[in-house]
Amino acid sequence: MPAKRVPTSDTTEALTAELEPMTPKDERLPGEVGEDEPQKTQLKKELGLLEGVAIILGIIVGSELGTSIPKSGGDYAYISAGFGSLPAFLFLWAANLIFVPTTNAIMALAFAKYVIQPFFPNCNTENFNNSFQGTSSEPGEIAVSFYSGIFSYAGWNYLNFMTEELKNPFVNLPRAIYISLPLVTLVYVLANVAYLAVLTPVDMLASDAIAVTFADRLMGSASWVMPLLVALSAFGGLSVHIMTSSRLCFVGARQGHFPDSLALINCKCNTPMSSLIFLGVLSLFYLSTTDIYRLIDYASFVESTFILCSIASLLYMRWKYPDMERPIKVNIIVPIAFLLVCGFLVFLPLYVRPYEVGMGLLITGSGIPAYFLFVYWENKPKFIRTLLGR
Repeated sequence: MPAKRVPTSDTTEALTAELEPMTPKDERLPGEVGEDEPQKTQLKKELGLLEGVAIILGIIVGSELGTSIPKSGGDYAYISAGFGSLPAFLFLWAANLIFVPTTNAIMALAFAKYVIQPFFPNCNTENFNNSFQGTSSEPGEIAVSFYSGIFSYAGWNYLNFMTEELKNPFVNLPRAIYISLPLVTLVYVLANVAYLAVLTPVDMLASDAIAVTFADRLMGSASWVMPLLVALSAFGGLSVHIMTSSRLCFVGARQGHFPDSLALINCKCNTPMSSLIFLGVLSLFYLSTTDIYRLIDYASFVESTFILCSIASLLYMRWKYPDMERPIKVNIIVPIAFLLVCGFLVFLPLYVRPYEVGMGLLITGSGIPAYFLFVYWENKPKFIRTLLGR
């Protein structure tokens, strides 16, 4: 298949990425969650709206970043502009090693689960434990509970990964952001209200597919429609996630942080074919792992840390480059408020989940020697340059 390397990709019809936040990225399979999940059930129920508010703060800040730095790559571009090459590389490393392929794998599992659910229904909802035993209201536990809820909204910043491909981004980027996320927040809150009106938290934890159990209780013989609708939604979310996340890998390769081969695009469609294949292979690998949700636990802390870095870069550039062109300039209170939210999510889990935090830092830190070997070192041996395509 013919391919070429170009400095930018600007012809893909990327406005379909506006649909990303509208798809259920967190179709987590409740029957397969961690052992400590019952302790967080009550917290999650009450924190759903707060999580949505936090994400809305994030997208308001993202609208300024996306229009001030109109480059594809999202947080990668913003961290690079604010703090330089190494932090940006570490984000790229963690994102392509953990965030992107594990999310693809989980969304694919959700799609498969709901597709087969009508053929293999699970009616064993009578054996429940008391999910409220051990529930904690400690700040650290609340911060950890936020991770699961915020993962449901993940995708809110993915349109920024394709800024270069948007038509009239100064108009369409804010429009997509301001319309989609408040609507998604409302839908998620109403969905949880509906679930809890029919199911108890214990029912939800015991169910292999919450939407199906909900439909069985409420819709009777027509309940087969629910898994079909959720599967279609999950498939759409997976498709858009693959499309947007491939641009992150592509932009990193274009900047010299990844092998040059990942910056190739298809001559006919102008899509980053090599990046799509690379992420597809990684996602298939993670589908074969037995504890993929543990990887998400490791990644959630790191991802929140890098989002904090993106917001910090906005504040830094406000101070360092006050005359920088900003088509959208939000009130300074908004990024500061979101910075505090991110700080809450980053620092409190340090004493609640030190192992998960440590593993996340270890995975990210493993990118430091890779950076100095493959990026920073100028006089590389020939075999390394050949490996990188340079």
